[in-house]
Formats: sequence, structure tokens, C-alpha cells
Amino acid sequence: MTIPRRAVLQGSLHASLAVACGTAAQSNRAAARPDETVVERFAGLPHGARSDFAQINGIRMHYVTMGSGPLVVLLHGWPETWFSWREQMRRLGSDFTVVAPDLRGCGLTELTEQGYDKRTIAADVRGLIDHLGSGPAHVVGHDMGGKAAFVMAHLYPGSVDKLVLADCLIPGTENADALNGGAWHYGFHMAEGIPEMLTKGRERDYIAAQIALWTRGDGAISEEAITEYAAHYSKPGRMTAGFDYYRALSEDAALVASFGDRRLTMPVMAITGRHGVGDTLARSLEGRADDVTSVVLKNCGHFVAEEKAEAFAQAVSRFLMS
Repeated sequence: MTIPRRAVLQGSLHASLAVACGTAAQSNRAAARPDETVVERFAGLPHGARSDFAQINGIRMHYVTMGSGPLVVLLHGWPETWFSWREQMRRLGSDFTVVAPDLRGCGLTELTEQGYDKRTIAADVRGLIDHLGSGPAHVVGHDMGGKAAFVMAHLYPGSVDKLVLADCLIPGTENADALNGGAWHYGFHMAEGIPEMLTKGRERDYIAAQIALWTRGDGAISEEAITEYAAHYSKPGRMTAGFDYYRALSEDAALVASFGDRRLTMPVMAITGRHGVGDTLARSLEGRADDVTSVVLKNCGHFVAEEKAEAFAQAVSRFLMS
């Protein structure tokens, strides 16, 4: 079957791709069974942190907790796990109770066949906050976690005290057309079966290459971190789960469009990398939130919390304590 290059880049031939790669896609999804036995793996826990599991919104969720004080929930992006927040937990744990979950299908949290739309992820996070019993939380979300955090703030405003969006784009504002200046990986990840087929057995190489493309400077993300992420995403069905966060983007965009002119009333911070999304996020929040603080970190790419750990922690701490 001939697949037009432009359509693949835009991720718009899902049906045709499913026919072309149906066997591979079915195989990957067959591995994503809700009753998967999770092998517990607690690499890199900060001193004083603890690793826990709970039944949240119908799934077994893994999360790491550290510190004391007001609750801060940290939501990772792709291709990461809770581990991406370890330095922030060390820095913020003296003033806050910091909780970093593995999002659905990622890390040690249960793998499911569906549920990677940001409405469902937002419900997962709200369920975790309710489980912790600490009232409304400050919610910090990066990348896909940021998209879920934005949706959550709209759907469950009573659960969000302050909102921090870290180098992400609001669903529906992404440019997925690589032929017109967009990011090529959106269409690639959204194609049914194709990315699994081409990254199988090369998960670490692919994750490392993607991280290198999105960071500013060699070694900004440690080899230890890349190895940790790859150890999880290389498990059966886990790359599919990661790609499914992208495959849900059209559904996410429709949901955000349905919010219409509703504005977020809690304080919102946009913290981004100059070489990440820059000021695009703050500009897209105009008309969507009443109180927006914008911080753009210099000489920084997409992975702001890891690339500029100290500057990120200081900015977020000031915002949350103000």
C-alpha cells in the first residue's frame, strides 16, 4: 500500500495505516492488558521518598511521595516517568508534600488498552488527589502531563489550587504539519502501528534521539535517566501507551474547544524553555486564564525541570508560596 508522505506527517490516515500495519498494532494492543503483573522497580528514589501504589479510577497507579506541607502533584510527559521529577522532589520537598505519579500506561502504573485521552488522565489525577485526602493541590504538568493538567483545571477546578504548565501546548494549539513548520513527531506517533514497528528493539535509541532533539546542550538529560525511561517503555505494550497519548490529541482538542470562553480562575504559571515552546504557551493562555505568570528559561529546551533544575524549582516555589 502506498501511503502519501504528507498524510503520514499529519497523522491523518489512521484507517489506512491500520490496514497496512494492522497485525503489528493488534499485537501491541494485545500486550496492553489491564491485569498485567507489574514488576516493582524503584530506581533512583530520592532520600526520604517512598514509593506507593493505589487503586485509582479503576487502575493500579504508582506514585512517589516526599516532603511535608501543601500538596504539589507533578505530572510527567513523554517519554518520561515519575523519575523526571526526582530533582524537583529534592528541592521542593522541604516546603511541600510532593507527589509524582506514573501516568496511566507509564512506568509502574497499570497498562490499559484505552484511556489516554486527557479527560481520562485528568480523572486519574483527581482520583489520586482524593485518595491522598489533602484537599486541593497545586498541579504541575509537563508536556502530555501539562495537557492533562490544563484539562483537569477546567473539569475539576475545585481540586486545583494553583496550576503550573511546563513547556507544553494546550490541546488544539499544536502544529502537527511538518510541511508547514510543525513538529514531525506528532504525525509519526499518531500513525497506527507505524512507530511501534520502527522502534521495536530500538526503544532506547529512539528515546535518546528524541530527548537530544528537544534539549539545549549535550548531557542535559543524564544517561541514567534515559536508561530508566527506556527500561519502562521497552516493556510490551508500553511504547503503544506512550504513542496513544498522541493518538488522543484530536479528541483532546475537541474537548478543549468545548470549553468555549470559560476561563481558569486559579493562578496559572507558564514556565518554558527559550528553545522549547518559548512564549507560545503564555500567549495561548491569553483569554483562557485570569491570572497568568510567565517564565521563559534562557538556554533551555523542552525538558525544563531537568535541564534547569535549580532555576525551575526557585521559580515554581516562589509562585506556589506567593
